[in-house]
Amino acid sequence: MKVDGRLERGGQTRRQILRRAVDIASVEGLEGLSIGRLSTELEISKSGVFAHFGSKEELQLATVKAAAAIFVGQVVEPALALPEGLVRLTALLDGWIAYSEGRTFPGGCFFYAVQAEFDARPGRVRDAIADYDRRWHDLVTRTAAAVTDDPAQLAFELVAYLELANLRSVLHDDPTAYTRARIAITRTLRESSTRTP
Repeated sequence: MKVDGRLERGGQTRRQILRRAVDIASVEGLEGLSIGRLSTELEISKSGVFAHFGSKEELQLATVKAAAAIFVGQVVEPALALPEGLVRLTALLDGWIAYSEGRTFPGGCFFYAVQAEFDARPGRVRDAIADYDRRWHDLVTRTAAAVTDDPAQLAFELVAYLELANLRSVLHDDPTAYTRARIAITRTLRESSTRTP
């Protein structure tokens, strides 16, 4: 089947816009996005950017979805390819640290950056951010269930270590933050493991 060249170019342009949008939002928040700014930075007409999204809210929602797809591809999918239990849980946590420490997004964890911006603001963007956060916590909790009798508590602690490492690294430029998180995670997993993985 022959692909329409205009559709293919349109898809490439949309991906280019969203890649730049997630980078901006990770540093400046979703309110830092504007059709005019993206148009200028990417040398695309404003009408061309607008045609892909139609409104700032739609641009924000598409940006959140694009960031989630990058996160899933980098962190979640490689871990899910591994056997259930401690191996998978460790891979999820290591993958998250690599994603934040390696600056997949220049502002560190995209979701950590935008949660504070929208946590008390009702609406579709907040709901989308909360949904992806819930999915991440649920995945860590389900994965932790293979290694402990209290997976919700273990997941809460592990995610807290990840988020604090991201915060300390981004806000304080702390070079030890991820090392400390790894040490805390290893200790917590050792102390919490009550089942054979």
